[in-house]
Formats: sequence, C-alpha cells, structure tokens
Amino acid sequence: MLYPLAVYFGSHYFEPWKLAGLLMVLLLVKLATHYSDNHWSRPLLMAGVVYCGFAVWSNNVVSLRFYPALVSGVMLIIFTGSLLSPPSLIERLARLQHPDLPSEGVIYTRRVTQVWCGFFIVNGVIALATAVWSSFEIWSLYNGLIAYVLMGILLGGEYMVRMKTQKHVR
Repeated sequence: MLYPLAVYFGSHYFEPWKLAGLLMVLLLVKLATHYSDNHWSRPLLMAGVVYCGFAVWSNNVVSLRFYPALVSGVMLIIFTGSLLSPPSLIERLARLQHPDLPSEGVIYTRRVTQVWCGFFIVNGVIALATAVWSSFEIWSLYNGLIAYVLMGILLGGEYMVRMKTQKHVR
C-alpha cells in the first residue's frame, strides 16, 4: 500500500535498483514464509520477484512505476482464476463466516467477484496509464491514494448492498 509513496520519496535518496532490491527481498521473504492452498500465489510471487529483478537490472525509476499495474494484473488473474475454478474467491471468504452458504449466496459472491475483476481491469489500465503518461506526482497520487480510496468505496458499497439485500445473513 505504501509502495508508491516509498518510490516517490525514496527516489530522492536512493538509486532505483536499491528500491527494487528492497521490494525483491520483501517478496522473497513472503515467498519463503507463505503457505497457501491457492495454487496461484507462489507463481505470482515469483513473477513479482522476476519483475523486481528487471527493475534492479534496468536501474531506472520509470521501471518502478509499473508495479501497481502488475499488482492489479495479478489480482485480476487470481479473481478470474477463482471464477474459472470455483468456488470464487469471495465465496471462499464468505464461507469462513457462513459455512452453509445458500445457493443465493453463492450467486451473489460470484457476482461480487466479477465486480472486483472489473475493478482490477479499470484500476490496472489507469495504473498503467499513469506509469506511462503522467508525472511522478500524479502517478504517486493515483497509485498511493486514489486507488485505495476507490477500493474502500467498492468495499463499503458492497457491504451496504449486502446488508440491504441479504438481511438474513447478518
């Protein structure tokens, strides 16, 4: 979440390869300590490490700006993969609180997963556009603040819809 701000401020004090190297170390630690039944997580973490390797090699601050778009792409792959290989990711989360989720709940959680896929497409395109065509300040503002505000609005909006339409779930 702090990545864009760390890149924005860190680039004033450190060479880009050092920032990319730090991110690579964090991803390697996550990879080494991460256990998940999700068969997507390890390859995606490894893709992040490869990306960081490229950013270290290129030692160009512009290469660091593509990471938020990559993260949106990864999230899109995870959410889409869960639609192609049910249960959907949101259904899995819902079943943590409601193990006997009714069929209406399964349909609802699938739809919410689709909405998140749409969000990651739009967010990824905007993140990519800010990486390519905007100033460093605009890139940092969008990827370090606005994207998270939009995620919060989506989370809050979905919660309100769920409470209004599925009163029996409370």
